[in-house]
Amino acid sequence: MSIETLEQAMAATKTFTEKPSNEELLQLYSLYKQATIGDNTEDAPGGFNFVAAAKHNAWEKLKGMAKEEASEKYIALVKTLQPKYS
Repeated sequence: MSIETLEQAMAATKTFTEKPSNEELLQLYSLYKQATIGDNTEDAPGGFNFVAAAKHNAWEKLKGMAKEEASEKYIALVKTLQPKYS
């Protein structure tokens, strides 16, 4: 399957037979959020929710990146992960 769009890349991640590393998952999450929503305007999670904090921080690091650029980077990342996890 050729991956050309964000939707195709998202669908390709659902076919992974192994779970990517936590760092790879954070990259996928943050790029997807930046590509679909834009800059993170949510309040940082409080307490001991370390997963939510990691996601928030990963997305926050992409502040200012254009949606189109984030989409292209997401697609490129999925293309590199696909042979490894499919």
